[in-house]
Amino acid sequence: MSLKDQITEDMKTAMRAKDMARLGAIRLLLAAMKQREVDERITLSDADVLSIIDKMIKQRRDSISQYEAAGRQELADAEKFEIGVLQGYMPQQMTEAEIAAAVAEAITASGAKSPQEMGKVITLLKPKLAGRADMGKVSALVKARLS
Repeated sequence: MSLKDQITEDMKTAMRAKDMARLGAIRLLLAAMKQREVDERITLSDADVLSIIDKMIKQRRDSISQYEAAGRQELADAEKFEIGVLQGYMPQQMTEAEIAAAVAEAITASGAKSPQEMGKVITLLKPKLAGRADMGKVSALVKARLS
């Protein structure tokens, strides 16, 4: 079963269980997926769906920090719940040691020696780590290794 089909089935399950909060989060995800399919005239693969989910999680994290700064804890809690639902579709996150090993391997494979060559390393890492690691942290680790 593809990830898209699983999400659709989860929506039906949430409808039957009358779990409105979960249903709302899943519908937002399905709407984002449908929007991308219509805009780009493609059928989404699992990798495309994961990139959409990752983007939505980043948006929710930004919203949480803004809501908490404004003293709107109830809105921040709603965003945290949506992150929990979305993360249920993401693959298992890599450990720090696994990320460090992947970075070291990519640096040797690309032959990068300086921070100016960081793009080569990130290009090798992105397909391997997409959805499994925070690319901001990976980027900082690569920069530190090349400095």
